[in-house]
Amino acid sequence: MSNYVLVIDTNQKPLNPCKPGMARSLLKAGKAEVFRRYPFAIILKKAVSDTPEPCQLKLDPGSKTTGIAILQGNQVIWGAELTHRGQQIKNDLESRRAIRRSRRNRKTRYRPARFQNRTRQKGWLPPSLDHRVATTMTWINRLIRFCPISSIAQELVKFDTQVMENPEISGVGYQQGTLHQYEVREYLLEKWSRTCAYCGVKDVPLEVEHIVPKSKGGSNRVSNLTIACIPCNQAKSNQSIEDFLSEKPDLLAKIKQQAKSSLKDAAAVNATRWKLFTTLKQTGLPVTPGTGAQTKFNRSQQGVAKAHWLDAACVGKVPTLEFCTSKPLLIKATGHGCRQMCGTDKYGFPKRHRSRMQVHKGFRTGDMVKAVVTAGKKIGTYVGRVLCRASGSFDIATQSGRVTGISHKYCQPIHKKDGYAYA
Repeated sequence: MSNYVLVIDTNQKPLNPCKPGMARSLLKAGKAEVFRRYPFAIILKKAVSDTPEPCQLKLDPGSKTTGIAILQGNQVIWGAELTHRGQQIKNDLESRRAIRRSRRNRKTRYRPARFQNRTRQKGWLPPSLDHRVATTMTWINRLIRFCPISSIAQELVKFDTQVMENPEISGVGYQQGTLHQYEVREYLLEKWSRTCAYCGVKDVPLEVEHIVPKSKGGSNRVSNLTIACIPCNQAKSNQSIEDFLSEKPDLLAKIKQQAKSSLKDAAAVNATRWKLFTTLKQTGLPVTPGTGAQTKFNRSQQGVAKAHWLDAACVGKVPTLEFCTSKPLLIKATGHGCRQMCGTDKYGFPKRHRSRMQVHKGFRTGDMVKAVVTAGKKIGTYVGRVLCRASGSFDIATQSGRVTGISHKYCQPIHKKDGYAYA
């Protein structure tokens, strides 16, 4: 089952999404045309005065991937998973900083420091974190444009790092509520990649396990917890991890290092959640917050598998869900390239020139095209992203591999480059 097709009328008014079969019938009968490929939307050739049934948009923001789902009543009709590129942005900025520092050290002309003159606006976020909010809002605005969204539900709190680091904290009731164990367990599952820390088995029931047993002075802090399958948990019992893994020193060192890793993903979500919440309110739609524990509780009660878009469908208060789609749109943020005029190697030395011209023969590198080659050695049909050259001889990256030397005369545009890759 694929996502429902988004529908707008000739005045670009959002209508009720329809099933893919209905969309094919409208296109075949000439009553509609394809308006956009991603998200797939069709436009009718007439105006419609009927009032569409309202839909609810649900979000499960994550540090690496954000889940998106659209519900109409109790039916999940559209889903997507948006993969961010925050880590890539952070790495690029660090590389640029290293190159600039190296250049300043080589050119020793004195210049007074200006760092104290720089101020940041209120609510400033690092570019790698602000990117998560910006890309999420880009897709929220697109969906509002093509679908009759009446309300938004967002998972506002994913992990409570203070409670996980100090479970004995008191004074705030929700931190020690019935959903606290869902928060800790969900965080541990993501931290240890949903595999047993000792044997690496997947897709089996996993239990929360103390690295240093409580009988030997271990605590309930999250840095002392891991995930283990039932056989490994029972085999370890109250042994120290050094004794249990005495014959596996490499695994012992890996577990100790992983246990001490910071709450980086949780911190990234906590840093952006309120910024996203306030930005969502600017759309003028009512925004309902939810918690990660409540999301997991709903998912476990309804027997829904673990996935980002399925988590989004389970955010907040949900009825008994009926899934009308099982193939979400996979969206990956790729960016729009860089504006450097000179490419450099890892040491900062120039190695190639970047042309100012980006559009060749009406195409831009990154556009999705369909090439129907009717002559030559490469007769066939190719669909994929194009790599343009000034000569007009393009390369097309298809699912089966790259095809080189395709003339621009055979290429037809499908979807213009917009900074995202789709699957």
